[in-house]
Amino acid sequence: MPGLIRGVARTAVVAGTATAVSNRVSRRQAGRWADQQQQDYEHQQYVEQQSAPQYAPPPPAPVAAAPDMTDKLAQLQQLGELKSAGVLTELEFEQQKARILGS
Repeated sequence: MPGLIRGVARTAVVAGTATAVSNRVSRRQAGRWADQQQQDYEHQQYVEQQSAPQYAPPPPAPVAAAPDMTDKLAQLQQLGELKSAGVLTELEFEQQKARILGS
C-alpha cells in the first residue's frame, strides 16, 4: 500500500508540475501574441498616416464687403421694431445696436 500511495503522489506532483508549466507557457505565448498584435496595429496606423494624402489647408473665406449705411439703417429699424414689440429687452437692444454700428 505505501508503494501505491507513493506512486499516486508522484503522479500528482508530475501532473501538477506539467499543468503549471503548460499554463505558464500559454500565458507567455499569449503575451507575445498580444505584443505582436499591438505592434502590427501601431505599424498599420503609421502606414495609413504616412500614405494619407496631405491636403493644403483651405483658402481663407473671402472678406465680406462692409455693409453700407442703408443696410445698417434697415437693421436698426428692424431692431427697433423687435424692441417695441417686446421681443428684445433694453439690454439686448443696446448690445445688438452696438454690434451693428460697430461693424
